[in-house]
Amino acid sequence: MYYSISEVAEMVGVVPYVLRFWEKEFPHIKPRKNRAGNRTYQAKDIQRIMQIKRLLYEQGFTIEGARNFLKKEGKQVTENSSAERTRALLHEIRLELEDILKLFS
Repeated sequence: MYYSISEVAEMVGVVPYVLRFWEKEFPHIKPRKNRAGNRTYQAKDIQRIMQIKRLLYEQGFTIEGARNFLKKEGKQVTENSSAERTRALLHEIRLELEDILKLFS
């Protein structure tokens, strides 16, 4: 299923221009464009956007810090920080589940 930028902005709780800005700052967000050139987001895009929002708004990361965090996450950080990553991942999963519950309530 595909969502428009306005639908995603409403789901995530930001305005559309924030999503367009994040697309420039985070290579992790790459919505497809339809024939008319409108952005179309999939569920995986929305999950990544919600993760970025949490990093920036709730956890206090800077844009660069969030970008680095996501880059490290993708590269599987060394084993020394595995316990820390596990805690962060569990926290992130909990927040995502809460967001999903909000969508259905």
